Amino acid sequence: MATRSRIGIEKEDGTIQSIYCHWDGYPSHNGAILLENYTTKEKVESLLELGAISILAKNLAPEPGVEHDFSKPAADVVVAYHRDRGEEMDRPRTNASLATFAKSDFEEYGYIFTKENKWVITFGDCRIADLTPKMCGLDVDAD
Repeated sequence: MATRSRIGIEKEDGTIQSIYCHWDGYPSHNGAILLENYTTKEKVESLLELGAISILAKNLAPEPGVEHDFSKPAADVVVAYHRDRGEEMDRPRTNASLATFAKSDFEEYGYIFTKENKWVITFGDCRIADLTPKMCGLDVDAD
């Protein structure tokens, strides 16, 4: 069964733009990947430009010459419905604010990269919390 999520960014005017992600939306997967690999506004915006995705991964695109599509995805590469399966582009959805995003249908989990360049997570009961390595099961004491 899929654990669906939305991944988005807080724009300078406070609006939220987000995309749908079908698989593995729980913090120990999507949360960990976002914390470790999507650490700049530019990379998050590049992710959102893909539109709706099937699964999040640490890389936006495969290395040159590496085959990648929906039926045969390259390792550690995002699988996007438009780019990799040829579906109609599902553009990012806009919410008026982080609070309205948290009250919307954001699937099981919502992840937002804020104007302060940090990740927050939203839960089904409208809570908003900082996304932390501990929450994602990351070993913060490892060398």
